[in-house]
Amino acid sequence: MSGEILRTVDLLADGVVEVRALADGATHSGYFDDYTALARAAEALDADPAVAGIYVTLNAPNPALLARRANRIKLRLSRRDATTADADIIRRRWFPVDIDPVRPSGVSSTDAEHNAAIAAASRIAAYLAEQGFPEPIRADSGNGAHLLYRIDLPNDEAATALVKGALTTLDALFSNDRATVDTANHNAARIWKLYGTISRKGDNTPERPHRRAKILSAPEEIALVPPERLRHIAGLLPREEPVAPKKGAGIDLALWLAEHGIAVRNTRPWQGGTLYVLDECPFSGAHKDGAFAIQFANGALFAGCHHATCGGGAQRWPELRGMYEPGNKRPAKQKEAAPAPPPAGDEHREQALAILRTGDPLAFLLDTFDRSHVGDRTVAECLAMSLASQSVENTNGLHVSISGNSGKGKTHACTTMLQQVPEEYRLAGTVSDKALYYNGSLQPGTVFLFDDVSLSDDLQEVLKAATANFRVGIEHQTVTADRKLQVCRIPERCVWWLAKVEDAGDDQVANRMLTVWIDDSLEQDARVLQYMKEREAREDYGDGEDPDLPVCRAIWRILKEERLHISIPYARKVQFSATTNRRNPGILFDLIKASALLHRFQREEYDGGIRANLDDFAAAARVYAAINGETGGQETKTTKNEAAALATVATMGWEQFTIKMLQEALGLSYYQTYRILHGYTSRGTTYSGLLEKCPAVSFFDTMVTEDVEGYAVRRREHLFSFDRTVYRRWAHGGGVWLDEDRDDGSDPRNPGRPPDRSGGTARCDIAAGLPQDSGTGCNDKTAGNGAGSAGTCTDREKHLSLSTKVQQNTHTVPGTGSGVGECAGVCEIRNAGTDPEIPAPRGEKSNPTPFNRPLAGIPGCNVLKRDARRGSALQEPLSGVLDHREFSRVKVELGRCDICDTGKAVYRSREARANLCEGCYARLVREGNAREGVR
Repeated sequence: MSGEILRTVDLLADGVVEVRALADGATHSGYFDDYTALARAAEALDADPAVAGIYVTLNAPNPALLARRANRIKLRLSRRDATTADADIIRRRWFPVDIDPVRPSGVSSTDAEHNAAIAAASRIAAYLAEQGFPEPIRADSGNGAHLLYRIDLPNDEAATALVKGALTTLDALFSNDRATVDTANHNAARIWKLYGTISRKGDNTPERPHRRAKILSAPEEIALVPPERLRHIAGLLPREEPVAPKKGAGIDLALWLAEHGIAVRNTRPWQGGTLYVLDECPFSGAHKDGAFAIQFANGALFAGCHHATCGGGAQRWPELRGMYEPGNKRPAKQKEAAPAPPPAGDEHREQALAILRTGDPLAFLLDTFDRSHVGDRTVAECLAMSLASQSVENTNGLHVSISGNSGKGKTHACTTMLQQVPEEYRLAGTVSDKALYYNGSLQPGTVFLFDDVSLSDDLQEVLKAATANFRVGIEHQTVTADRKLQVCRIPERCVWWLAKVEDAGDDQVANRMLTVWIDDSLEQDARVLQYMKEREAREDYGDGEDPDLPVCRAIWRILKEERLHISIPYARKVQFSATTNRRNPGILFDLIKASALLHRFQREEYDGGIRANLDDFAAAARVYAAINGETGGQETKTTKNEAAALATVATMGWEQFTIKMLQEALGLSYYQTYRILHGYTSRGTTYSGLLEKCPAVSFFDTMVTEDVEGYAVRRREHLFSFDRTVYRRWAHGGGVWLDEDRDDGSDPRNPGRPPDRSGGTARCDIAAGLPQDSGTGCNDKTAGNGAGSAGTCTDREKHLSLSTKVQQNTHTVPGTGSGVGECAGVCEIRNAGTDPEIPAPRGEKSNPTPFNRPLAGIPGCNVLKRDARRGSALQEPLSGVLDHREFSRVKVELGRCDICDTGKAVYRSREARANLCEGCYARLVREGNAREGVR
């Protein structure tokens, strides 16, 4: 308990704070700047059943008040013992919102009343977030709910009026017959429930129990509410009566609402008149709450909706009346509207609503994308989820970093998806370091697309600040030419799309992004070429805008109309195979929320939000697995080249290797391979290599001796070591699953592993296909049980052992080196005189029955052997006959290579009944890489 008390004081207080306990007929009080002593004193008071509640001052009192009762509690104050008054407060630090359930006085709340207050607090927090407020401290007062927003205001009449006005607006808009907003909390010396202590009102009964107040959630960084946001809330409802209607034209608003079937949730006095809170908003179908109507004492009428996307409290009575009394519209407007058909925008909106309510919005968006861009569906899904996250109230946003070779479609993929976004929410191109701050036309929810732009250090800091403050926006203070302070602002809920050849560069930037790779495989090139041919052969002028694009824009406009809190009921059951980067679990949860938001009209609702279902988990887990495997490096932060290099080393079974060896296995240039391992600097940005990213790779200098024309030549060689156990543990994927009871599919032999769902049940289990070590576990039944999942990997993981695609700019012709190069057939005989000795892999278990069979049973292999002896095998591809993923490195004696019949065989495939030497297998791996993008 004392820990919760201490945490509360650390969050709320700054300097001296008064503790005040209210007991039966007595008040206990003390002042503290020693918070540990405060926690001990409060804990002692809380143990007294006569104490009804313990409170602290929210705002900062004069430090001199400590001398009244310094770090101690005085019991039973007399009339001469002063407590903190409004005049004693030197600064306002908090905007307090207290939601009380409606109940008889002097008693605790029932569970239903208590839950109603918590739900009302969620609705208020969601609304204030829409108005630009940051995330508050959310708390349970024991009987009701609290929201605390950090402010910094002087203690004067203007600040008091501002706080009172904002609380009055919230009371008018959200109070009902179940819960009310307490407007009495506007005074500066207001005392507040000390969380961690018990609230005792009345007797403790099963129906109305005493509860302990507690903090429900607190943001990591508590942001200030800008004063203009408070002024906006305080001025939202009209405080002065509008002009009275002409004589004889008065309307009884209560009767008018009843006659036109407009349901009223509750009524309350307002400025001498009556305020009606409507049950449903008549102005928008995107939300239900928020609409109100007022009839003032002079008969004047006012109507509106407090949602920012629905007028933000602006006068809409003429519009409301016109919706139900068409005859009262102005004649000029009737003439304009009568002959005109419904505008196209309305048609698109109706189509969009139909898709959102009964269709599959994500599939519709992706299908529209597919008609203009071939492939890269995972890239499109990431971009769509990023857009959806803008309308989720409880998210930090999803931003996307797309990497891939130049000319492979990064820009086209981004611009194709950007066409689906309403024009007013787009920003693409290049900007200077602080230009975004000065762009006055930016709207909340804008998409920033930076295409092949190297972000400067200053712009990276802007990106980090904007993503860290996704829900509130960021400010930049500068001085004008006449030395006056100017405050510039980037609005809240903007998402960033980066499309670059390299990765994001800065690790902190990369950690905030969905990292996805563009598809640059040979198959993708063929699909793109075929698409281009078909497009050029058309004769129907098909270069115009896709007819579904306006519908896509309408979908996003509808989704942007309201921000929703999204709950994940099964969040506690979600399990991760890797959590070293603490941001990644949050990214999965944000993906789930984004999927639910896209299907918001098809999800179960609760007060203030919707609940994500298992379909949302499946959609999010599919994307999460893809960006942790075949199409991205979310967990490892590797580029496609780097992932392919690691997979190649693991596949080759090397424990030590050189740049030349890896170069020839990858088919890249020496310079490219060097950069993969060591990293590089480009345009002022440093990009890390595998030596920094992957703990399984290390580097050391050595001296090797070579026999050159009878002379022993010593030279310096850079050797890299590779630990496959560490690699498997580091890159064991982005698998996610729901942890259910064992009797519904979990494997008791593998506790903590995802249960087997192969039986076709409705359960969710998705594992990322990160590169696995093909030398152990999958193919070798004698492999030990190392770290990771060796020995239990799935067929999908086995076949993805080298499926990671590789980028390249140049192609290295085989046969030009001595690392794992070729000789007069396909292989060369390796010995200490021609190459540094590379020890065999450690930890391999030998098969007691050597397996060495010729390739006679495989079609085409005899021809390859004959061609190899004639020296022409270098022109014949091996990858069409053999699959390098079926081979494993062994230490047993296998004899000669079945391809070249010259080198010593060290790789074996049981499926193909083939044995290969180092050189032939390297060539097989290289050709497999070439098929996936290296040419």
